[in-house]
Amino acid sequence: MGGEARLAMNVFMFPESMDYEDVHNIMLGGYDKVREAGAIVVGGHTIKDPIPKYGLCVSGFVHPDKILRNNGIRPGDALILTKPLGTGVLTNADRGGLLGDAEHKRLVACMAELNMYAADIVSKFDGVHACTDVTGFSVLGHSYEMCSGTDCSIYIDSSSVPLLPTALEYASMGLVPANAYKNRQHLRGNVSIAASVPENLADVLFDPQTSGGLLYAVEAAQAEAVLDALKKRIPDAAIIGYADTKGKTPISVF
Repeated sequence: MGGEARLAMNVFMFPESMDYEDVHNIMLGGYDKVREAGAIVVGGHTIKDPIPKYGLCVSGFVHPDKILRNNGIRPGDALILTKPLGTGVLTNADRGGLLGDAEHKRLVACMAELNMYAADIVSKFDGVHACTDVTGFSVLGHSYEMCSGTDCSIYIDSSSVPLLPTALEYASMGLVPANAYKNRQHLRGNVSIAASVPENLADVLFDPQTSGGLLYAVEAAQAEAVLDALKKRIPDAAIIGYADTKGKTPISVF
């Protein structure tokens, strides 16, 4: 939303049987990323749970005149995505022991990359009308949120969407998270996918992302300049589509 993180609180669920060193290292990883973001950890909550889960509740500051909302999109805007898709599919493959070392490192690096760097770069430009993060609702779900309640429809060029290497391969093997199918069901009637789009690519477009990138709506005249600036720090950034006046469906994939 254009803000800067300042305070963070741990939210950590784990079983009592979990090794202390693992607990320590997970929390240390969180502290490292909070410090990298220029914020501080001020406490948190722990809960007994058989499946470990860790996150942070973050507070920050933004000038009220510079808030980037997720519904400010305008006809003609270009859509810029800052991270590749496929973390859900590859995490499933990793649980099954299918990822090689290089694939695993690439997946972790993608999820560990702070969106702060993209946000800092984009904040230097005018003509940025809207922003959302791409997380559990998938790039299509969050695109729908971006145009819902506006006079716009979004058109996504599936061939331009950045993907993690081998995401399509594992999607073809059926390693698609259950929530990807829930996203597809939730968006039924609101997303039109051209018959020429391969099914495995469509699955990845519905893939729930862990620590996904940012999706910006930028006026067309500035889109290439914003993308060029992003690529100097974030090589996977890409223009993946555009907004236009409202069409038959809120989201069209071609």
